[in-house]
Amino acid sequence: MNYERITIQREGSVVTLTLNNAEKRNVLAIDTMHEIINALKSIGQTDALGLIIAAKGPVFSAGHDFVDMLDASEQEAKALFNVCSKMMGLIQLLPQVVIARVHGLATAAGCQLVSICDLAVASESATFAAPGGKGGLFCHTPMVGIARAVGRKRGLEMALLGDEIDAQTAADWGLVNRVVAHDCLIDETDALMVRATRGSAGSKAAGKLAYYRQIDMAQAEAYEYASEVMAQGTVSVDGQEGIEAFIQKRKAKYGPRQ
Repeated sequence: MNYERITIQREGSVVTLTLNNAEKRNVLAIDTMHEIINALKSIGQTDALGLIIAAKGPVFSAGHDFVDMLDASEQEAKALFNVCSKMMGLIQLLPQVVIARVHGLATAAGCQLVSICDLAVASESATFAAPGGKGGLFCHTPMVGIARAVGRKRGLEMALLGDEIDAQTAADWGLVNRVVAHDCLIDETDALMVRATRGSAGSKAAGKLAYYRQIDMAQAEAYEYASEVMAQGTVSVDGQEGIEAFIQKRKAKYGPRQ
């Protein structure tokens, strides 16, 4: 499939989705989000193990395109945010490990995109913001992902102040996992992906889905659900192979993701 606002490249078991609209600061226009949704659906059906979300140009993403929002009816605005929510939700439903590779400013829905990825690596020059608090439109939907990453107090600070935070602060608050030198960003992201995708692909896919499902459950409910999923994993082919390999002190041989 041909895309106008993103590019897709696969090397080995890892796919890179690159936001490719640098002239408009990689805004998440509705057409762009539809392209991303189609790409995510396609990638999810492949045997790829990982997905890196990156961007071209000086800005990672400036968030929603205000052109889509100017003079919009409430129904049209709601449709726009529903598309965004669908796109964000798909990332966490993918069987692949998804890592955001952030080199510059990620603001509003662009910051939300980083927050919703499984992992995130930022260069020292990256900054993050939920700027709606400084203007006339509060960052309601971006805060769904951001607050879940950084917590209530930090999230509300970002939302109310609207100021940019630097990469190290983002790491300290839990928005990103690693901060690296700009020249090392690609290599460090690739290295993290290698470690995040080792082991059983099937077990990892099931584990990712279960993690997101249980994280918002009450503790007792979460334990009940996780116990069921872990029991299923224990008796699976890869689960038994991993256990047997450990006991026999040999390297496990896992099958493809089902």
